Order: sequence, then C-alpha cells, then structure tokens
Amino acid sequence: MNPSPTLLQRYLNGSLVLQIAIGIIAGLVLASVSPATALSVSFLGDLFVSALKAVAPILVFVLVASSIANQQKGTHTNLKPIINLYLLGTLLAASTAVIVSYLFPTTLILTATDIQATPPEGILEVLNTLLFKIVDNPFNALRSGNFIGILAWAAGLGFALQRGKQSTKDALHDISKAVTNIVHLVIRLAPFGIFGLVSGTIATTGFDALQGYSHLLAVLLGCMILIALVVNPVIVFVKTKTNPYPLIFKCLRESGVTAFFTRSSAANIPVNMELCNKLDLHEDTYSVSIPLGATINMAGAAITITVLTLAAVNTLGIEFDIATAILLSVVAAVSACGASGVAGGSLLLIPLACGLFGLPNEVAMQVVAIGFIIGVVQDSAETALNSSTDVIFTAAACRAVEAKESTASTIETAAKA
Repeated sequence: MNPSPTLLQRYLNGSLVLQIAIGIIAGLVLASVSPATALSVSFLGDLFVSALKAVAPILVFVLVASSIANQQKGTHTNLKPIINLYLLGTLLAASTAVIVSYLFPTTLILTATDIQATPPEGILEVLNTLLFKIVDNPFNALRSGNFIGILAWAAGLGFALQRGKQSTKDALHDISKAVTNIVHLVIRLAPFGIFGLVSGTIATTGFDALQGYSHLLAVLLGCMILIALVVNPVIVFVKTKTNPYPLIFKCLRESGVTAFFTRSSAANIPVNMELCNKLDLHEDTYSVSIPLGATINMAGAAITITVLTLAAVNTLGIEFDIATAILLSVVAAVSACGASGVAGGSLLLIPLACGLFGLPNEVAMQVVAIGFIIGVVQDSAETALNSSTDVIFTAAACRAVEAKESTASTIETAAKA
C-alpha cells in the first residue's frame, strides 16, 4: 500500500494555474477585509519578483551559450521567422491602436506636473544607448539585467565554444540544466508571490485613482484584448494552418497571468522558458527567442505609445495622417528596446513620439504622468501581452516548420513507395 502524499507533494504536483488563481482570489479578499494585513504580506510579492529577476540573467546566459555551443551543424533554430513575427506583431499592434484611437478619440486633462524620469531626446540617443548596451561588460550586464548585453556575450561565447572540447560543452550543458532546475523551484512559488503582489497592490492603490481615466483605459485595454484574441490568433492560423486558440489561451493563462502581476518581461523570462519546455519546443530556438522577445517584441508598447500620444494630439486639436501615425508609433515602439533599462519602460518613449508630432516636451511629460497614474493596469496588461506573445510566436514558428518537414517527409515516403 502506497503512503498517502504529503501536503508538500500535493502542492508540487498540483495545477500551477489553479494555485495562482487561488492566490489572486485570496489576495483580493485579504486586501478588501484587512488592508493593513495585506500590506504586511506584500513582501512575498517583492520576494518572488526579486527571485525571478535574480535568476533570469544567469538563466539566459547559460542557456543561450549552451544551446549555441552544443548546436549541431545543419540544425535550424527558426529564429528568422520568429523575428519576422515579432516585427509583424508590433506593426499590426500599432496599426490597431491608430484605428481604435481614430474610432474612439480620447482627450486628456493636461495640467502642470513634476516627473523626475528623463526620457530619451531622440532616436539617435536610443540607438546609441542600444549599441553601448551590446558592448557592456559581461559581469555588469549580468548584475544590471542588461539582456541585450547578456545575449551578445552568451552568443559570442557559444560560437567560440563550438570548436572547444566536448567535455567543456557537456559541462556547460550540465550547468544550464542545474540553473533550469532552480528556475523550476522559483516558479513553483508563484502562487505565494502573486498573492503578495495582488494584496499589496490593491491595499495600496485600490482602483479609485483610475476612475477618471476610464475611457483612456478602455481604449488601451480594448486594443490589447483585440491583439491578444483576434490579431494574434489570425497570425498563428496563417502560420500553422491549425486552430490557434488552444495555444493562445494556454500562453495567456500560463505566461500572461504571471507577467500581469510581476509587470516585468525580464522577470517573466524563466516562466516563458518553462512554458516553451512544456510545449515541447526546441531548446536551441526558445533559449534565444524568448530573451530576444523580451527586449524587441513590443506589441504592448506600440499600443501604449500610440494611444497616449494620439490622445495628446487629439486633446490639442492637431490633425494627423493615419499612415504617418502608424509609422511614427512603430519607430518609437521598436526603439523601446534601447530604452528598456530606464525606469518607466515604454512610457518614456512617449516624449519621443510626441516630439515627432511636434508636441512640446512639457505636454509630453504630462502625458507620461498620466501613464504612471494608470500604470497599475496599463503596464500590467502591456507586459502580459508582450510576454505571452513571445511564446505564441515562438511556438507558431516552430510548429509551422515541423508541419512543413512532416509534409515533405510524407511526400518523400509516398514517392519512394
């Protein structure tokens, strides 16, 4: 007779999604019943996010380096179609935001404000920052979470080790597996972390401050939902020729939920890596595409920058050309990877977009201030869309290649017969 499983074993073998849902509900209830107690347990959320941020840089470094070093000649990593999907998704997100903003124009109440953050002054500054991040000291890149620099050094080390001894490659592979096991442990703590994040956020801010911006939030969230549930499924269907919604809902459930509450694409990299492994995707592909997507896949940022910028343009009564609006918002959104290390994320690209429309910096910074006010929802939804889409596009590209290879193999077999 087998002994009954312990409470810990039941927890580790249980559904992580269900456990996270329980954590969300418990956090909401605690914040409503006892805000003081909710604040006292909010450290669980900070601890969880810190653990994810701590393990993500070293995970990305060893996985990318190991994957490239152990890559066999002739292996296809499918990175080109994934990057194409990233760029297409960003373009369609910006286009959707322009159309929705045109159909449901938003106006803002612009007043004097004091913002301490310093936005980039132009695209050249953003590109300059990006180049210097690529050549950052590897130890500083790991310490500061500079994923552009981490990717560059990991790729360089991986290619250099392709001609190294097999024992060295095996050791690097073993290290990557060990770090992955640590990541699994951190992810299993997600229900407790999200419980702390939800209870602390609701107890601190509530939703009273968001009521005055309900229309703006409706446009922002409407665009993001449209991309998540309509545009992305169409892209996946065209790419794979299969029903996209099982993949879409799985990624939103297992990646989007954690990204929504951590509000950090970098912190969600380990979660996405784990999800790609569960989806049985090729490690050589997702070990590079996921951290790359966390820095360049900017559908959510494209929506935020476009909607808030066009709201300011509409408030001042400035007429704009739709094609120009799409182009400028995409340029700003793609440039966001160069400003990712600046506090405020995509919000600090708004002055860049406003400047391209001729709006003064004083107005632009007031728009940024509004972005910070609604950030408790806006930034969460943006991160959830960005992060879940990384896995969706990676899976779509991998499955499309697998289907193509399977069809070619079937045809070849039939021809031989």
